[in-house]
Amino acid sequence: MKKSISLFTMFIAMVLTLSMTSCRETKEDKAEEAIEEVKDGVEDAADDVEDAAEDVGDDIEDAADDVEDEVEDATDSDS
Repeated sequence: MKKSISLFTMFIAMVLTLSMTSCRETKEDKAEEAIEEVKDGVEDAADDVEDAAEDVGDDIEDAADDVEDEVEDATDSDS
């Protein structure tokens, strides 16, 4: 009887230990997944900012070209 109680107690201790480890791994997995999602979101936002900066740069170049053309046209018509 004493042996079976001892085995039962060890079994319960093992189950509790494994369940705690399993929960901790689950929490760690969730935390890692959340970090990856945030990281992906930041990368996407950085890509969007980079694209927007390129678009603004292109718009500035186009505007500068337009101004240059208008200045050339204005100086050509004055001559």
